[in-house]
Amino acid sequence: MKSWMRRIGVLLVSAIIVFVVGGMMLPTQYSLSRVIEIQAKPEVIHEYVGDLKKWDAWAPWKEEDPEIVTTYGEITSGVGASQSWMDSEGGGSLKLTKSSPEQGIEYNLFFDQGAYQCQSAMRYVAIAENMTKVTWSMQGDMNMPIIGGYLAMTMDSMIGTMFERGLSKLKAHVEQV
Repeated sequence: MKSWMRRIGVLLVSAIIVFVVGGMMLPTQYSLSRVIEIQAKPEVIHEYVGDLKKWDAWAPWKEEDPEIVTTYGEITSGVGASQSWMDSEGGGSLKLTKSSPEQGIEYNLFFDQGAYQCQSAMRYVAIAENMTKVTWSMQGDMNMPIIGGYLAMTMDSMIGTMFERGLSKLKAHVEQV
């Protein structure tokens, strides 16, 4: 009986060591993007992307958490536009750092009262007379000891799915207008 308990103890300690050492060796940076083609000019798409008050029409966040509460800053479109939100996970904020009807937007995202920051963008590239490629991207660093690398590995599957839904909703909304 003692030898079985000892083996289980050794296996458990070994697994913990592998988890900790593995987590310390994994990269904590992440980068993800999703692309969609929308039958509209960049300027038309920008009407819905460049104004934070219009995000509810296409952004996937409310589907994930219907209880989310959004508060807008004094400016809601263009450089400096901002919003914050409270949700079941604590909330966060974002601020537009670039805004161009021809090229798209860039913004900084902050989570957990600014403890975690990432950069995100929605870029437009006109590919035909009335067709635009929209790329939604995000990159950052899960700067957390041990588990940061594991979290960074899951970002593409977790956030990428939401980006896909958001882009599909944006496409449907813009093309319907």
